[in-house]
Amino acid sequence: MRAVIQRVKSSSVTVKGKLIGNIGKGLNIFLAVKSDDSEKDARYLAGKIMQLRVFPDENDKMNLSIQDINGDLLVISQFTLYG
Repeated sequence: MRAVIQRVKSSSVTVKGKLIGNIGKGLNIFLAVKSDDSEKDARYLAGKIMQLRVFPDENDKMNLSIQDINGDLLVISQFTLYG
């Protein structure tokens, strides 16, 4: 399992002109999953992502997680991460 994580002010995904998903402030997660990845792997990665401190606090220090800011997540399948 691989993920590329991007902090965003807002984000959306459209396919053939149709809006598939959109978020406000939060994280884009480009996710690749292989057939031998387990539910345990998914839980581990999700836990790590939720604890990432990539948002600024009141002192402009990267010290807040997605949970701390009540941010949004947009998970996007990206199988090419294994390419």
